[in-house]
Amino acid sequence: MTTEPARTGTVEAVSRKAKHTFSKDPRPAIRLLEGLGVEGDAHAGRTVKHRSRVAQNPAQPNLRQVHLIHAELLDELQDKGFAVEPGDLGENVTTRGIRLLDLPRGTRLHLGAEAVVEVTGLRNPCAQIDNFQPGLLSAVLDRDAEGHVIRKAGIMGVVISGGITRPGDAVHVELPPEPYERLERV
Repeated sequence: MTTEPARTGTVEAVSRKAKHTFSKDPRPAIRLLEGLGVEGDAHAGRTVKHRSRVAQNPAQPNLRQVHLIHAELLDELQDKGFAVEPGDLGENVTTRGIRLLDLPRGTRLHLGAEAVVEVTGLRNPCAQIDNFQPGLLSAVLDRDAEGHVIRKAGIMGVVISGGITRPGDAVHVELPPEPYERLERV
């Protein structure tokens, strides 16, 4: 973490999909369920739901219950000529005004009046993203000055407290105690 992230932002869009597909459908609201994820979403559950991870070990805890992407990434991709809208990259919550990638592990995001999501790590984009739009995988990956990969395709979290989340809701950032742990892929 290099700079102090903004402490407030907004929910720009919410999405879910009952089937395992790449994109999710925008909704007027989603319900987050404590310890499970997004009600009615294919990735909800206490144990891992991502197909490749289920094949490895279906008993793994689900650290990817909720996928969040910052709307600023969608803006950046649109400026590069990609046709992307909220939900297209498989995220459940699209935020604006918070530098999600700069948050430390364990940060709690308060979404609306009740829901709380604890950040577990970075989304690791896979080759499916190029099936959605060719060239998109390289557009959501970058390298820092030392040559380390920067994953820009959002963050993952688990639901600590359930509730309804909808576009326009405030997002409040609650940082964990220091020392901060940098986000790694989950």
